[in-house]
This record gives sequence, C-alpha cells and structure tokens, in this order.
Amino acid sequence: MNAAPAETLRSALAGLLDGLPPKAATRAVERLIANYRGHTPTHTPILRDRSDVVAYAAYRMPATFEAVRAALDAFADAAPEWSPASHVDIGGGTGAATWAVNATWEGARPVTVLDWAEPALVLGREIAAANPELKSAEWHRSRIGAALTVESTDLVTVSYVLGELTGADRASVVDAAASAAQAVVIIEPGTPDGYARVIEARDRLIGAGFRIAAPCPHSAGCPIVPGEDWCHFSARVSRSSLHRQVKGGSLPYEDEKFSYVAATRFPSDPAPSRVVRKPQIRKGQVLLDLCETEPSLRRETVTKRHGLLYRAARDADWGDAWPPPQGD
Repeated sequence: MNAAPAETLRSALAGLLDGLPPKAATRAVERLIANYRGHTPTHTPILRDRSDVVAYAAYRMPATFEAVRAALDAFADAAPEWSPASHVDIGGGTGAATWAVNATWEGARPVTVLDWAEPALVLGREIAAANPELKSAEWHRSRIGAALTVESTDLVTVSYVLGELTGADRASVVDAAASAAQAVVIIEPGTPDGYARVIEARDRLIGAGFRIAAPCPHSAGCPIVPGEDWCHFSARVSRSSLHRQVKGGSLPYEDEKFSYVAATRFPSDPAPSRVVRKPQIRKGQVLLDLCETEPSLRRETVTKRHGLLYRAARDADWGDAWPPPQGD
C-alpha cells in the first residue's frame, strides 16, 4: 500500500474551504448528509454547484477514500499478483476512488471518471492535478443509469453510487460494469440498505460469471439472514476542521462504516474466513466472529493456549482475513 496518495489528497483538500463562508459550508454539508441518509431524486445530481462540491470534497472525500482503500486492500490480498492496467470509476464524483486505487496499486494508468455532476468532475480534475500519477485521468459527464456504456477496462469501481439510483438503474449500472471489466469493486454505506444493495450487485456479478474475491470467503449465498443482521466493516478517518464544525466533539477521528464486494473474472484466493465483527478481547481470550468458506457464520474463541495464534487474534482487526498467513 502506498501512503503518499493519502498525504497528497489531504494536502490538496486542506485549502478547498478558503473563501467559502463557514455557515455556507455547514449548510451544504447538512443538506448532503440528509440526502446521503435518505432518498435522493434519481433525476437530480446531489452535487449541484461549486459550494456543494467543495463541501462534499472536504467532508466526504476522506471517508470515501478510506472505505474504498480498505476494500481494495482486501481485494489486493486475494489477488496479490494482479494490478489493474486501466480503471473506470462509475459515479466517481470528485475522484476519491481513483485516489484509493492509486494508493493500492502504484503507478500511472489510464483512468476514466464518469459522473453526471459537472461541478464534481471539474473539482475532481483540479484535485487530481496534485498527484502526478492522476494528472492524465479523463473526467467525463455521463448519465449513470440505463443509458450508461463503459469501455473495456481492467477495473471498475462503483462507490457510494447505487443508493442514488432506482432499482432498474442499479441493475443496469452493475451489468455495464460486469460487461466491461475484469474486476468490479462496489462499495456502499455500511447500513442495512447499503448492504442489501451490495448483495443485490453481488448476485448480478455472480450471474455474469464473476467469482467473489473479497470480503466473502466464497461465492455461494450470504449466510446472513435478511433482516436480522448485515455485513459491514469500518475504516478509521482523520476528522477535518469541517467535520468538527458540523458534528462537534473533540475526537481526532471517526469510523466510516461501509459494505462492499470485490469480484473478478480471473482466479483469486479469497480469505479462508473473515472477521465480520470487531474482535472481543477478554482476559486470556479473544472472540472472533467469522464468515467461513462453507458458507457459514461461526464464533471462534482463541485463548492463550493457542500461543502464536492468540497473539495474532489480539492483533486481528474487523475485516481481516483469518487465520493470518503463516509468517505474519
């Protein structure tokens, strides 16, 4: 994983709010949060003007970047010999996923960002100019829905987009991604609805001939009972001054919850099992909730008697593969 893009992105975002009155930024963020959590008219882009886009980029782009990067890291672990020679980001907005791809696989590559909000594309292009490996990225206005066409590419990302679409448009976007790419990674908010959209997309990708690389250890049906629970993970995000201004509080970070699926047309090596909840560390033992290959959900108790495995369990994080590769 390359840390430089994250640092460059933070630096590029730092000055975005200059000249934008704090109250205007706060109002824009509050409206965006309401749309993000609720139902957005599918014929209206969420990002309407420069103020919206600046507020979005400063407030949401770091969290989107960290969530996408976490998903891509798990995918890269399942396909360590593979890296994308080209990338298309559907509904990419200001380009957080393009930065996350660059952080996961170093080097310049042909990148195309598709979005229907022109102000987002304009600002995304400006921000990307700070990263030499993203300077040549192409930013195209495109209706994200039934009319979407995607040129052949190695990797397609679709992050925090499906919730803005109708059911029919969601299906069309996933089908367009599947028809164009060797690998598709879809990320949604870590809510029950976000998870449901990811599972729907997962089923369509499997139906199109893809195999699941992450987070699932298998390509069979999800063992979670619908309505009883949902699969999601967490990425830590440093809080900006705008975060503190809008939300209050003093913590220097917050945790972004997300659901995702990474699927490929080429062979990959999914985790033997994955930690699907925050590990519970108790005196002399660690409780791990695992999704396994069978498929099934199981709680494993690792105690001091397990020696090195116990140490690994104490270091295990939500979303990690389990058990760790030998030598880790």
